[in-house]
Amino acid sequence: MSEVDTPRGRTCSRTPCFRISRSRSGRSRTLRSVALLTSGVLVLPVLAGCTSEEGGSEAVAVPADIGHAGRNQVEQGGTLRWAVDSVPTTLNAFQADADAATARVAGAVLPSLFTLDQRGRPQLNPDYLESAELVDREPKQVVLYKLNQEAVWTDGREIGAPDFVAQWRALSGKDSAYWTARNAGYERIENIERGKNDLEVRVTFARPYADWRSLFSPLYPKETMGSPASFNDGARTELPATAGPFALQKIDSDDGTVTLVRNPRWWGEPAKLDSLVLRAVPRDRRAAALATGAVDLAEIDRGVADRIAVAHKDTGGGGSGPGAASAEAGESGGGSEQERSAGSAGEEAGGDAPLARERGDAGPARFSSDQAALRGFVVRKSLEPAYTQLALNGESGPLADERVRRAVARALDRRELAESVLKPLGLPAKPVGSHLALAGQSAYADSSGALGGQDTAEAQALLADAGWTREGARAAESGTKAGPEKSPAAESPAVESPAAGSSPTAQNPAAGSPSAQSPAAQSPAAQSPSAGGPSAGGSPSAGGSGAPGASRSPAAGAGARTGAAGAAAPGTGDDKPGAARPVAAQLGSDGDKAMPEAYRREGGVAGAYAPVGTRAPGRNPVAGPLGKDGKPLSLRFVLPSGPGSESLRTVGERIRRMLDGVGIRTEVKKVAEDSFFKDHIASGHYDLALWSWPATAYPATDARPIYAKPEPATDGSLLVEQNYTRVGTDRIDQLFDEAVSELDERKSRDLMKQVDARIWAAAASIPLFQRPELVAAKRDLANAGAFGFSAPRYQDIGFVKAKPAHGAGPATAE
Repeated sequence: MSEVDTPRGRTCSRTPCFRISRSRSGRSRTLRSVALLTSGVLVLPVLAGCTSEEGGSEAVAVPADIGHAGRNQVEQGGTLRWAVDSVPTTLNAFQADADAATARVAGAVLPSLFTLDQRGRPQLNPDYLESAELVDREPKQVVLYKLNQEAVWTDGREIGAPDFVAQWRALSGKDSAYWTARNAGYERIENIERGKNDLEVRVTFARPYADWRSLFSPLYPKETMGSPASFNDGARTELPATAGPFALQKIDSDDGTVTLVRNPRWWGEPAKLDSLVLRAVPRDRRAAALATGAVDLAEIDRGVADRIAVAHKDTGGGGSGPGAASAEAGESGGGSEQERSAGSAGEEAGGDAPLARERGDAGPARFSSDQAALRGFVVRKSLEPAYTQLALNGESGPLADERVRRAVARALDRRELAESVLKPLGLPAKPVGSHLALAGQSAYADSSGALGGQDTAEAQALLADAGWTREGARAAESGTKAGPEKSPAAESPAVESPAAGSSPTAQNPAAGSPSAQSPAAQSPAAQSPSAGGPSAGGSPSAGGSGAPGASRSPAAGAGARTGAAGAAAPGTGDDKPGAARPVAAQLGSDGDKAMPEAYRREGGVAGAYAPVGTRAPGRNPVAGPLGKDGKPLSLRFVLPSGPGSESLRTVGERIRRMLDGVGIRTEVKKVAEDSFFKDHIASGHYDLALWSWPATAYPATDARPIYAKPEPATDGSLLVEQNYTRVGTDRIDQLFDEAVSELDERKSRDLMKQVDARIWAAAASIPLFQRPELVAAKRDLANAGAFGFSAPRYQDIGFVKAKPAHGAGPATAE
C-alpha cells in the first residue's frame, strides 16, 4: 500500500509551518499514533439518536489472517526479513517524525502494558503486568499497576516506578525542553509513587482520564526519558536498554536494515526466531524483493496480490489465489471463503492482461522466473484498522457553506465506492458508519443517519438553497467559457478535468449499466494493468485498496450531445432527476453491431453511438453545470500521484462522476505524494481530498485533534491541529472533554456517539470504507501477516516445522 504520512502536531492554516502549540486547556492535543454547523438544517438535540438502520455495534470485525500455528508447530531459529517503507528516522515513538517502522521496533523491544485484540479492545499484557486496576474514583482517580516480578530491562534492572516517573515528567508538557509530539493523558497525572513494594506503581490523576489504559505503551527506560538530551537526540538512534522478546542489535542506514535479535534476558516465552530484520523496500519494488528472496513478509498492493494468484494458477495446483497455501490447513491463512473469493477474482480476470506491463518491463525470462518464485508466497488479508474518507475543506470557498458540503455528501453512493474497493477482494463491502470506531469495536455505531444517504434530488435542492443554480452559470456561459478547462490549474498537465459540465455517461457510457458493475468489470483484467493497492498505515495516510475503475469504451463521450455550455444532456428518458440510464452502448454490444461502420468512426454523427431503438433523451432541468452570479461551481480535488495510489485515483474518478451528476464540477489535480499533505492538505490548498485516518481503541483522546474546532493564532493564522477540514464546533469539543473525563465506560461511549453524529452533520469528513490489508508471506511463515487490529506476538512468529518425509507437499502455516 502506498503511504502518505500526515504531519503530526499543530499546523498553521495557509502556511507550510508545523509547530507544537498548547491548546486552550494547556496541552498539546495531537494524535497518539501514527466540524461548523451554521444553518440549523438538522435539529441538534435529535442527533444523539441518529443511527443508520444498517449499522450498530453488532457489526462484525474481519479477523486477522496470520497463518496461525501453535508454538509447538513452529521451528526454533531462523531469520525473518520484513519489508518496511523506510528505516526509522527515530526510535522514540513520542517524537513528531516517528513512523510505522518506529512502532514496529518499539513493539518488539519495549514494554506495552496493554495491547489490542482482534476487535481493537485493549487487553492487559501478562508479560509485564499481573494487574492494573482503577482503585479509586473519588476524591481523585487512582490506578494501581502490579508488575510482573520477572520483568527486567536488558541491563538487568527491574522495570519499576522510576521508569513510570521519568516517562510522565518527559511527556507531561511542563518542561518545554522535551520535544514531544504528544502528551495526551500524561498532563492529567498529578503524582506517581511506589506502592507497597517495588512491584507496585500507584498513579494519581489530577483530573479524571477515561483512557488511562493508553498510557505507558510503549514504556521507555528512565535512561531514555530522564533528560531532554537523551529524549530528543539519544533515542533517535539507540536505546540504552530494552525489555521485549527481541533486542536492538543495529541500524544500518546504508544497507536500509534494522536488525533485532532474540533477547537473552527475556523472561516470557522465548522468541522462535533468532533474528528479525526490517528491510526498507519501496512499495513499487516489493514484487521483485519477494521474488528474489530479499524479504519474506511484505505489505503489498492489489497488483502484486494478483501476480501471486496467477503464479499459483499457472502451477495447475497448490492453491489458486491469495492465501492458497493456507487452504491446505483449512484455517485463517487462506482456507477462508474470503480468500477463495479473492483468489477467484484474480482467476476470472485472466492473469495475462494485468501482468502484460510487468512482462514487458522485466523481459519474458525474468518475468517467468519471478512468477515461479512468487509461488512460494501466499496473500493474507484482512481489513486494516483505518478508514478512507473524503475530506471537504470548509475554510473558504463554496464548501464554507454547510449546505454545499451536505450536497456533496448526499451525491455520493458510499456503498458503491466501498464495493468497488473491497468486493473484488472478497472482503465485506460495507461503508464505514463512524468517524470514531470501526466494525467490531464496542464504541462502533453507524451515525451516518445524521447526514443521510445518497439522494440526488436532495443534493440538488441543497445546492439550489445555497444559491447554486443552472441560471447562475449563464452569465459565464454568455461570456468567456467557464470551467476548469479555462483555469490556469486545469491547463497544467497535473490537472485532469472533464469537459464543462459533462455528465457521468458522457465520460463513461456504460458507467451506470449492470455490466459495468459485474464481477468481470471489477476484475484486474477489466482495469488498468497498474491497478494499485491500498495506501495508509498506522499514521494517517492517503489510501484505498486496489479499487478497479469503470471500464471505458474507446468511444466514450465522443458523440455525446452537448448543450450551450458543452454540458452533456443526461439520458434519463423520463426526466426524473438522478435517474441513471446509459445513453451509449459499449463497443461490441448488440446496439453497436446495428450501427453503420461509418458512424462508429471518430468524428461520426453526434449521438450516433446510441444503440438502435434507444429513446431520445429528455432534458433534466436541473442537470448541467451550476453557478452563482456567473461564477461556476467548481472544486479542486487533490489526489496523490505515486505508483501505489492508482486505486485511490480510481475512487476519486468515481466520486468525480457522482458529483458531476448533481452539477458540481471538479478539477482533479495529481500531486507528488511527498508534498500531498505538507503543501496541500495541511496548508489548506484543496477543496476535496482523499486520505485515511487510523482507528484507535481510545477515540476520546486520539480523535479530538482531528475534529477540534480550529483556533485563531495571534499572527492571524488558523491553528488546526490535525483538523485539516477546518470545520469544528464548540459543542463537539465539549463532548470530547466530557467523554475523556467520564470513567463510566458505557456513559463515555454514549458521549462519543453524540460526538460522531455531530461530526456527520457537519459534513466535512465523509467516511467511505475500511482499508484492505494485503500481506504477502512465505508459505511456511506462521503467526504473521494481515494483523488487522491485533498486535503481533513477536515471540510466536517463525517458520512451520518441516513435514515428515512421507507428508505431501511443503510445510504451510494454517
